[in-house]
Amino acid sequence: MPRLHRAFALIGLLLLGQSAAAEKLRLVFDVWPPFTDETLANGGLATDIVSTALSRAGYASSYEQVPWARALLGIGEGRYDVLVNAWYNDERTRLGQFSGEYLLNRVRFLKRKDVPLEYNSLEELHTYPIAVVRGYAYSAPFDADTALQKVPVHNFAMAVRMLAADRVKLTLEDEYVARYYLARETPKVRNAVEFLPKPLSENSLHILVSLKNPQHEQIVAGFDREIAAMKADGSYDKLLRQHGL
Repeated sequence: MPRLHRAFALIGLLLLGQSAAAEKLRLVFDVWPPFTDETLANGGLATDIVSTALSRAGYASSYEQVPWARALLGIGEGRYDVLVNAWYNDERTRLGQFSGEYLLNRVRFLKRKDVPLEYNSLEELHTYPIAVVRGYAYSAPFDADTALQKVPVHNFAMAVRMLAADRVKLTLEDEYVARYYLARETPKVRNAVEFLPKPLSENSLHILVSLKNPQHEQIVAGFDREIAAMKADGSYDKLLRQHGL
């Protein structure tokens, strides 16, 4: 009998292991420091917050860093379960279910310091070439304004260098992201540009859970619940401090 009990116990452990493996979520993000970057501690601030909240909700996870377009495609096709860093737009609801807000991004324009440029409305910017990262959503009015002269680029580093070289008149990015990259640019680039005082938008950051995952509603509910709990118990603020924010 003891041997039989041990056999049943072993089978039970194997089944539990298979169940746990089935629950392991495949997280994906693009390079967006300080929020997401596999070279940073725990994949960056956003990845750390997301994986911690999911772990508290009972989901183990692993993450992969890929270009933005591939990340979105993978969520739509179900190759990934969770996109870590998504701003809301209606089109993406066809691919996945959004969580509630877990971070807030403040998007600001940058210009050359030697160019006297201000704005109060987007219409005032129609005459200026603006470097934008291909595939990003900045704000609904900005994204929908076809009169803006948008110059697609691969990343913010490319955009700010084009700005410093006077190849475009403006670019824009989340303020924390921009400051992260500017700190790593040459003094020639860093000292040539500055933020406009008026922000374009404040965008809430969400996870986007693939609709191909049959548990997407439960995953989002668990994530939202644990984010609220982390804010209440102080662990959310602790993660911010650990990442220097």
